[in-house]
Amino acid sequence: MAAKLIHQHAHLSISGGTGVFAASEAEPKEIKMPKLKTKSGAKKRFKITAGGHVKSAMAGKRHGMIKRTKKQIRQHRGTRVMFKADGDNIIKYFLPNG
Repeated sequence: MAAKLIHQHAHLSISGGTGVFAASEAEPKEIKMPKLKTKSGAKKRFKITAGGHVKSAMAGKRHGMIKRTKKQIRQHRGTRVMFKADGDNIIKYFLPNG
């Protein structure tokens, strides 16, 4: 750690700059927005279709199948395409990078 600090101080004194920063670092840099991260839970639960809609699994199939009718169990198989407003919110807040 001490060798690293000594090396950094030597670099600053050799650079010939006045002050703490070298001449190349004194120029204003372009400020970038922070990267938007995808929520890891959303990656596992939602997929975006080619048309931009959001596909998700049907709810209500984890437990309690005895009290559900056969029709309910049958209709909740597979996936569904979410309504546009709900899908837009999922993309905006949870899947910003697609």
